Amino acid sequence: MATKIRLQRHGKKGKPFYYIVVADARAPRDGRFIERLGSYNPNTNPATIDINFDKALGWINNGAQPTDTCRAILSHNGLLFKKHLQGGVKKGALTQEQADAKFAEWTTQKEGQITGKKSDLSSAKDAARKAALAAEAIKKEEKAAAILAKNTPPVEEVEETEVEEAPVAEAEVEEAPVAEAAAEEAPAAEAPAEEEAPAGDKAE
Repeated sequence: MATKIRLQRHGKKGKPFYYIVVADARAPRDGRFIERLGSYNPNTNPATIDINFDKALGWINNGAQPTDTCRAILSHNGLLFKKHLQGGVKKGALTQEQADAKFAEWTTQKEGQITGKKSDLSSAKDAARKAALAAEAIKKEEKAAAILAKNTPPVEEVEETEVEEAPVAEAEVEEAPVAEAAAEEAPAAEAPAEEEAPAGDKAE
């Protein structure tokens, strides 16, 4: 019986997660399986992989063929590298201690990469959050300035009212000397008429 290590889909629409299972190659994708080895959740960043290392390694050594996606998952988890080192030990190219040391070094390096990726993602999230807060603060300031400008009367209207009131006052000042000059001219015009009257009496 040809066996495959493959993914079995679960979850809801748009947010799937998968079981990593060993199944007959002829069985449907979500049908019967022989054994469940772990789970794979691509909804997190980085993706969450939970797998029984020893069981999966045993099935691979027994000839189970992983699908392309499962091969990438097993390679990411170090299963294929472990199988490669075990092959070297069987051929005599490596001792078991050397193989274990190499695998421990690879595991440490891989954990460092994952930790670095998580820290980069968290710093990117913090930077995006700070940028969003700064943009929101700028928008609030712009709204406050627009409201203040709307409630404040325009400066041009105030200046125009002052300019219009000034000529009225000047016109009143100008009218006052004209009235005084007319008052002074009226007695001057009456004086010659009084002086001419006695001259006429003399002629009579």
